[in-house]
Amino acid sequence: MKKKIAILGSTGSIGKTLINIIKKDKKKFDIVLLTAEKNYSELLKQAKLFKVKNLIISDKKKYLDFIKKKNVKNLKIYNDFDQLGSIFKKKIDYSMCAISGINGLEPTLKIIKYSKKLALANKESIICGWNLIKKELKKNKTQFLPVDSEHFSIWSLIDKESKNIIDKVFITASGGPFLKWPLSKIKNASPTKALKHPNWSMGKKISIDSATMMNKVFEVIETQKIFNLPKEKIEILIHEKSYVHAIVEFKNGLKKLLAHDTNMSIPIFNTLYHNTAKTIKSNSLDIKKFNNLNFRPIDKRKFPSIKVLNRISNKDTMFETVLVSANDELVNLFLNKKISFNQIIKNLMKIINLKEFRKFRNKKPRNIKEIYNLNNSVRLKIRELCI
Repeated sequence: MKKKIAILGSTGSIGKTLINIIKKDKKKFDIVLLTAEKNYSELLKQAKLFKVKNLIISDKKKYLDFIKKKNVKNLKIYNDFDQLGSIFKKKIDYSMCAISGINGLEPTLKIIKYSKKLALANKESIICGWNLIKKELKKNKTQFLPVDSEHFSIWSLIDKESKNIIDKVFITASGGPFLKWPLSKIKNASPTKALKHPNWSMGKKISIDSATMMNKVFEVIETQKIFNLPKEKIEILIHEKSYVHAIVEFKNGLKKLLAHDTNMSIPIFNTLYHNTAKTIKSNSLDIKKFNNLNFRPIDKRKFPSIKVLNRISNKDTMFETVLVSANDELVNLFLNKKISFNQIIKNLMKIINLKEFRKFRNKKPRNIKEIYNLNNSVRLKIRELCI
């Protein structure tokens, strides 16, 4: 019997990677739903290739444009995620949530009800709404599968017993494009330079986060939430080769690490074929890399974003939404050449220290509306201060 799956954000980097994996094994899968925000041309290509009948185009203008221009006789096209109940008559086997940004939280929460397994590649959803996601997962008995290479690695290294004896977790960072640049040069780096990651091929937003190291700040917060660990037990190590993605140190004296090529198809493949004997082609073990792993602590002078972790508590709070929203808006301003590279973190620190936002350090998100309202408030404040 074919596995029924849904891909939310199928036209982005993660979504396309999953599509390419499924393409090689089409007979095993029935894609019930594909979604995109704006790129309906790519979405339609995917729908034709896999004979998908249900599509969601979440941008209203693009949705209306699609309806006018395209022949949609054999397709059901929706503009939001409110119709999932009419798409899914019963639980499907696997859902990939790869919508980028905080807007991915609502679709994530809505698809859980209809999924046996949820593979989640959206950092912002985990960081801002983990307590809401966790509640839905438990309520609907849905299995959670982390997709980010670091969290997939930690998840792969632990089991039911060993998760209770974790002493410390190390997540690795390549150092991004500016690891070897002098501090004076980094300050005024252009978007073009910041987007040139040495190891990974990623979208613009995550590439800039890698350049500032905010991606590692977010990954520490994700690790806290997914594995229920205090931040004091999580450390970032510079590892230029990006070969080892995580190390877990246990209280029984064992230390485990997980290595794989710099290719997101590996964690994505392993969430899709979880608990099966399906294989994927990858490079043979590189002994040269293992002989020179070269782990080292992060330079906080060069990457001041790491100091943001001093403001983070070990609880689920609304403050994480302040952090995500401010960073997202500042990265957009930088990409549009409205602010310089060093102003991303400088302005971020200003925003999170404002009295009107500090109060959220002790407030737990109760619903998605609270999170989205705060997201809008923070973005307005950024524009007010920076434009």
